[in-house]
Formats: sequence, structure tokens, C-alpha cells
Amino acid sequence: MPPSTLDQEEDHHSFIPNHLVTFAIQFPARLISITHTIFAYCAFFLALIFGCYFSYYKIVQNEHYGYPEEWFPSVSATTGDRYPARAIFQIFIALTSGPRFALVFLWYLLITKSSRTASKGFGKFLLTVGLIRTVACGGWVYITSSDDHDTHDIAMILYLLCTLPWQYGVWKTTPRSSHNAAKWRKIFTILFFGTLPPMIYYFIQHKVHRVSGAYTIYAFFEWSLIIYDVAFDAVTALDFQRFEFTIQDLSAVHGHGDIDDDKHGERMALPKNPKAWKKLQGYLGEIYLAFVFWSMLTSLGLLIWYFPLFNMGISGYEALLFVTISPCLLGSRSIQSYVYKNRYLFHLLSLTGVASYLVETPSRRLIITAFGVSVSILTWMSTFIGSSVDPVLFERNVLVWGTGLLFFNLVKLAWATESPIWPTMKASTGGWNGTGLLLGIAAVVGGIIHNKKDNQYMGRSLSSPLLKSASKDGLWAYAATGFGSLLFALHSMYTDSSLIMRWTVTGYPHYGPSPVPWGVLTIFVLAIGLVLSFNQQLVLNILWFAFGCASCLIFFGCSGWLGYIGGLLLGLYLMSLILVLPKAMAIYSPMKTMLLAFMVYNILCLAHVWVVAYEFVPGGVYARERTNWVLSCTMAFIGLGVYNAKLVLQPNRPEKSSYRNALQEGRSHIGVLLAAIIAFSAIISVGRVLTARSIVPHHPEQKMFTAGIWTIHFALDNDMWASERRMRDAVRDLELDVIGFLESDTMRIIMGNRDWAQYIAEDLGYYIDYGPATMTHTWGCLMLSKFPIKKSVHHLLPSPIGELACAIHATLDVYGQDVDFIVSHNGQEENLLDRQQQTAELARIMRESENPFVFLGYVVTKPFQQIYNMLYDGGRINDIEPSDDDRWCEYIGYRKLNRVGYARITHGGITDTEIQTGKFTLENDNLDQWKPSYEREDEANVPQALRYPEIFKGEGIRNHRFHVTPNNEPIYYRPS
Repeated sequence: MPPSTLDQEEDHHSFIPNHLVTFAIQFPARLISITHTIFAYCAFFLALIFGCYFSYYKIVQNEHYGYPEEWFPSVSATTGDRYPARAIFQIFIALTSGPRFALVFLWYLLITKSSRTASKGFGKFLLTVGLIRTVACGGWVYITSSDDHDTHDIAMILYLLCTLPWQYGVWKTTPRSSHNAAKWRKIFTILFFGTLPPMIYYFIQHKVHRVSGAYTIYAFFEWSLIIYDVAFDAVTALDFQRFEFTIQDLSAVHGHGDIDDDKHGERMALPKNPKAWKKLQGYLGEIYLAFVFWSMLTSLGLLIWYFPLFNMGISGYEALLFVTISPCLLGSRSIQSYVYKNRYLFHLLSLTGVASYLVETPSRRLIITAFGVSVSILTWMSTFIGSSVDPVLFERNVLVWGTGLLFFNLVKLAWATESPIWPTMKASTGGWNGTGLLLGIAAVVGGIIHNKKDNQYMGRSLSSPLLKSASKDGLWAYAATGFGSLLFALHSMYTDSSLIMRWTVTGYPHYGPSPVPWGVLTIFVLAIGLVLSFNQQLVLNILWFAFGCASCLIFFGCSGWLGYIGGLLLGLYLMSLILVLPKAMAIYSPMKTMLLAFMVYNILCLAHVWVVAYEFVPGGVYARERTNWVLSCTMAFIGLGVYNAKLVLQPNRPEKSSYRNALQEGRSHIGVLLAAIIAFSAIISVGRVLTARSIVPHHPEQKMFTAGIWTIHFALDNDMWASERRMRDAVRDLELDVIGFLESDTMRIIMGNRDWAQYIAEDLGYYIDYGPATMTHTWGCLMLSKFPIKKSVHHLLPSPIGELACAIHATLDVYGQDVDFIVSHNGQEENLLDRQQQTAELARIMRESENPFVFLGYVVTKPFQQIYNMLYDGGRINDIEPSDDDRWCEYIGYRKLNRVGYARITHGGITDTEIQTGKFTLENDNLDQWKPSYEREDEANVPQALRYPEIFKGEGIRNHRFHVTPNNEPIYYRPS
């Protein structure tokens, strides 16, 4: 390789005779680091001192509280618009910029030319990140939020986005001889990113929950970030001890024959290295194709579920789940060879699943998607098998596949837990299907261009350096069941960052983590698990398997934060196996291993459904509420896979140094991409927190609230499209303050693992109670409230025969008055005993409460029949409109409140069940003397603020309109 221009210049001038140099000044390069550190700390802490001295009470004041509740200013308040603190801060940041640019460039020289701990391609990547980060810092420093809020936020987000790859990259490229530097960088990196979760927590406490003093605690964490950030870069003083700057006056040799400026060009020109960009393009394209795989796989169950959901029984389309066994075709060597050689064309063919959104008919859309899923699985398994002889290429392919899962989680976090390329999405529901299809085509074309040299079929080879021996052929079943179980576990529990939270949620006040921002932690831990997969010795250790089993036990047996932590640790364990289990399976015959692996996956998927849908499937009674069995089988099968892998895989020490170098390079690329995914997820979460609407009731002046109940069929509309946006619009336009959603738990494979309610809560400004956890085997009931939830209890109602019935009993702070609410979903018509016992339990809960009460439930009875009387008489509540005899499922009851209005609104094609609503005001008189009033009032006599929106009259809006009640208009009542 020819030397770079920079190298030539350095070599040329090193031989200039001393007598030709007029003068020379030398100083150590570590002064750059020291100067940078001094100026940076002066900028922040002088601003803090001057800010507190001149404007203390102003800079500790925030939108909710001031002194003495808040007594320490945040960084932004200190360095913002107050003179003279802002001027001092900006002056010293300007002084910092010169050393900063020099520091970034010196680090590039150190790692690419001195210590050579990074390739030139990665060095340039890190150099680019450092320069962008420095410029972004200037953006948020010199453009304050009052100058241009959007530009300030974009610059700040860009700075934070670059911090993770910068710190990770600098840490990983620290010279091997700089042990102290590596130690301090590790400490400051852990401190920096470890500070983010509590900082975000206290910001939410301040911003959303308005807790006094929370912003002061947040401010301490924010200042800690500044300390750790600057200290991290200060460590370069240890590395730069080997560098010094030399300034020479060469006027004596101007025009000298030994110096030929034209020949050598510009001194600081950098070598061009297009290979680095090509490698990056290759990784990005393949990760996108992995994202397509996970999107299509997770959409299949959702589309299949549509048909039994609306048929209320087996539909026949369930058989399409078994398209996943397509990899067994790879047992034919000619098919395997053909698919591997033409894998990018098969990836292109699999994009038919993405394009299926163009088909309106649900059944055809499902069939096309199923075809795309089968081709995608076939292609990826062929890629694993075809590259198994090459440990570097095989590891790269599997890591790309695993990174695709994390990218899928990231995209779902950005799209409020929907994948924008699912066949249930389209432009009107927030889908980017067309864009996703074009990106898929671009990824395929890029793959074809960048992988021409890898088109040769490699196939299985028992001489592969991956293996010890394949003589124990009887263990192929262990390998297959292990991989199939791993795929099921990742699909069922880790295809959404909020999934394990909803599996373990409990009632207030010990509700557990919120998906935003704690979904970032899920993604972070999964990424760490993927990195741990590099350590084969660790992941095949029996103690590591015991750790995974213990984590699974905690996840299953605990709720709230402890259950979530168990789920995190289980995810860490599962992701660490993503290399060894496919690697151990690839040595056996694809026909039998792939068939068994995906049959295990399919059976576990069915069992995962049967535990809750037991009443509607053959033999379901044996699987009723047996998630413990499903998890136990999953972990046992994974244990078999790990046992087999330990037998057949060589220790993780490839003999050739070329293997080691290539593996390390690939892992470094994956590490950078994982860091980018974590950074983007943090930025998206912070953005969602900042843009979430404030939680304010619709009519606080009148102290009125509107409550509603709606069965929404798992947020999938009558035409198999995602319905949460249309649901949001209906809730918004009806001005509902409290609403109960039934059939709401979408955190299972057949519902797509979606958290649609979090999206509505953020977009419209609601507190959310998710209801009984997914682990409790119900179809779900959920409550959104404009009023703070003081406490709530999640009930599993008696269900001796049929499906489990659920209920939420919550106490809300309604304009300073405790008001109890129940949201419940009783069993089916066929199970009278279940409904009797469930209703008796609901009545007991309501009867024992002395607070004003609102019942929002799904009862399955006609008015004034046995179940109805048990509920209303036994619960000491009143029917909102006893004369409405055209009811069967949904009912509203109340007690010790003034009933204002009652209306029924059509479902608008979102589901098969209407929306029922009631308007109430608080009772001001003695609650013990309260009696209901059933006198109606003309709408003309009702104040405008207490009326229902006019847009639902007549033809309504978006197919939502008033119906059933007289004249298809709301009914209004006189106060009690």
C-alpha cells in the first residue's frame, strides 16, 4: 500500500538539516487535553457561580415550582438567557473549541498511526463523529431555546446521539499500553450512561407528575453528566504523553530543492478508503433485511388472529403458521446451493410480504404475507448454513440477524410499538410501507453489488474450525429444539421494548416501569446480551444456564419492577445464545434439524396462545393458565441446545490470526451499530417524554367528567388494519376523561406484541393503568384517565369453567374527591356459573366502597335479568339509563354523583361493539343523603360546556355517530 500524503510529508521534513531551521518550538500534546478540560469546566462552573450570584431565584424557578421547593438550577437554566452567566459560558466554550478540534484530530492520529488500535476506516468514522459532536455542541450553546427552539433541540439531540459512539469508540480504541486510561474511561462511561436512567426518571417526575423538588434532583444528575463528559475527554492527557507539537520556521529552505510543495501536496491530506464506506453500507443493508425478517415474522400471527377473532372459533387460516417450516427444503443440497448463491434475489422475493399491504382483502393479504415469511425464513437459514464453514462470515451473518431484532425494537419504539411495514399498516394508520419496500429493494441491490465475491456456495463442512466433532449425530434433536425454543423466546418476549413490562405490570402505586423511557433499558440490556455472545466460554457454562433459569423464575414469579428486572436478565441470557445455538445446529442435516426446530417453534407459539384461548381450541383445557409449563419447556429445550453446543463447538479461539483480526473487526462494527441503536432509542424516548401532552381534564371549570366503555377487539379493525389512530380520534372528539377498553391486551404473538394504549395516553394526555398483566392469562381490560390514579387493584374474577375474567378497581383523584371506578370484562354467555360468580365479586367490591363510584363493564345480560340485578342491586349502584332496554354487553352504573348525560356512539368499523358514555359532575351535598334523579332535561337547557360534541349528530364523523337513544341524540338529566 503506498504511503499517504500525510506520511510522505512527515518523512520528508524529518530529514531537514537543523542548520536550515531558523527556530523551533516544542510543547507536549497533553497540554491540549489540559487546556480543553480547564476551559470546559470554567465555562460551566463560572456560569453556575455567576448565575447563582446574580439570578439565583430566577434560575431555580421552573414551570411548576420555585424556591424553596426547588433550590438548585439545571444546566440549561444556568447557561441560558441570564446575563452575565450566559456571556461567560459562551466565551469559555469558544475558548474550548480550538483545543477540542485539536483533541479530536490527535486521537485519530493516535489510534491509526501510533498505537494502530483501529483501522483507518474506523478511525475516520470516529473522527467524523467527534467533529460532528463538537459542531453540535456549538449549536445548542450559541442557539438557545428562546432563539430557535427546534434548532436548539436538534443540536442537543445530535450531540447526545454522537456521545455514545464517541465514548464507546474511544474506550475500545484506547492503546493497549494505557491501562490507567482504559480504566478511567470505563469508569466515566459507566457513570455517564448510568446517570441517564435516574435523570430521566426525575425529569418525568417533574414534567409529568409535577413532584416538588424532583427538578432539583434532576439538576444534580444533569451536572454530573457534565462532569463525567469533560472528565472522559480529560483522560486523553494520559494517552498524549507520547505526542508533542513542533513548530518550525522553514523560511531558510524556502524554494530549497529538498522541499517540493507541489510534489508532496497538502500536508494534512488524508488517504481515501472507500472500503470502509462499502463495509458500512453492507452492514446497514443486511440489518435492514433482518429488520424485514422480524417484521414479517411478527406480523404473521397478528394476521392469522384476525380470522378466529371475528369468527369466534377455528377458521382454518391457522394452518398458515406452519409456513415457517420452509427451511426443511434446504435438506436438498441443490436447493440449499441455489438459495445461498441467489440469496439476495430470495430476499427480494420475500419483500412480497411487505408489499401485501396493497391488497385490501384480508384473506389474500394474509396468504401473500405468509408466502413472504416462508421465503424470508428460508433465505436466512440458508445464509446461516451456507456460511457455516467460515467462522468470520457465519458470525457476521448471525450478528446482523440479531442486530436486526434490536433495530426492529428501535423502530417500534419510534412508531409507538407498531412496525411501519406491517401488512396491518397503511398511510392513514401511520404506515411507511412504500418507503419500507423501496428501502428493502435498495438493500437487496446493495447486497448484490457488495457481495459478489461471496456468491460461491460454501455449504456444510465437518472440517470447519467451528467444530470439535460431529460424531454424536444423535444430538441433532438437541440442537434443533434449542434453536426453535430460542427463536420462540425472542419472538414472544423481546420483539417490543415494552413487552416484559406489560407481562409483569401490577396496580398503583407499585405499577412498575413505564414503556417510555424504560424501553431504552430493555434495548440496552439486549444489546449487552448480543455482545456477550462473543464469549463462547461464558455462554456455554452451566452456571450461565443456571443464571438464565433463575432469571426466568423471577420473571414468572414476580411483578412490577422485580418481575421486569427478571425479564431483563432473561433477555440478557437469551441474546447471549444467539451465536452458539445456530452455530451448533448448522453442522447437521438441514432437513431434520430445520423441520424439528420450526415445529418446536410453532408448537410453543400455539401453546403460548392456548394458555389464554383454551376455551376456543381443541384440548385447550389442558393448557389453561399454563404459562409456567411453556416457560419451563422453553428453558429446558434451550438447555438441551446449550448442552449440544458445548459438545460440538471448539473453544472460541480460531487458530489463524486472520480469523482473530477479522472477527474483531466485525464485532467492532456491530458494537458501533449497537451503540447507535441505543443512542437513537434514548433520543426517541426523551423526545416522546418531552412531546407527550400534559394531562388535564377536558372541563375542569365545571368539574365535570365523561366516562366511557369500549370493546376494541385488540386494536385491529373490521378490515384487518391497525385501529389505534382511529380509536385515538374517537376518544379525543368525545372528550372522554376516563375510558375503559376491553379486549385490550395485545402483548402476545397473535396480537403482534403492541402497546397501542401508551401511544394514545401520550398523544392525548392520559394516565394509564394497563390492567391485569399478560402473565395472568386474560384478554385484558385497560383504563385511561385524565385524573391521577391514587391506587388500583387488578382482579381475576372467579372463572371455574370459561375464560378468565378481569377487572380494574381504581381510586382516582377527581377534582380533589376520591372517586372509584371499575373496568371489567365478564365471561361468555355460555358459562352462566362463571358470570354469576364474577358478577357477585364485582358487586362485593362496589358494595364495600364508600366512595362515589362509576362502573364501566361488559356484563353479558339483558336489563333486569338475574345478572343485571345481581350487579346493580348487589353493588348498590344505579343504572345510568334504566329505560334503555337495547343493551346486552356494555353497561354503565354510578353512585353518589350527578348524572349529566348519556350517549351511545357507533363503532365506526373499528370493532363490532359500540362506545357507551356517561357525563357526571361531583355531588356537592352530603353524600350520605344522596339519591339519584331520573328526570330528563332538554338539551337547550343544558350549558354548552356540559353537552356532547355536535359533530356526532346526524351522519357523525368518520362513521361515528349517536344512535339507539331517542332521536339518535344524547339524553340529558337534571341534577340530583
